Amino acid sequence: MFDEPWQASAFALAVALQDRGVLDRRDFAVALGGELESGHDYWDAWLAALEQLLAEHGLTNPGSLDERTAAWRRAAAATPHGSPVTLDADPQRLRHP
Repeated sequence: MFDEPWQASAFALAVALQDRGVLDRRDFAVALGGELESGHDYWDAWLAALEQLLAEHGLTNPGSLDERTAAWRRAAAATPHGSPVTLDADPQRLRHP
C-alpha cells in the first residue's frame, strides 16, 4: 500500500484528524478528487489535499508548509547516505536555534 514512510504518515495523520472530527471525510474526498483531477499521482494528491484542508481550517499556512519542506530538503542534503534524516541536520537550524 505504501511505497515510502511519508505516505503512511500522511495517511495516518489524515485519518486521525478525521477520527477526531477536525477534518470531514467528505471534504477530504472532494479535495483528494480535485488534486487527482489536476494530474497529481495518488500520494502527492493525498498530501496536497491534506495540506489544503489544514490551511483552510487555519491549522497551518502555506508559508509555514513551504518553510518546513525547505528545512527537510536541506536536512536531507546534509545527511550522509544511509543515515536517518532529521530536522537537526538542517544547516540553517544549526545556525539559528
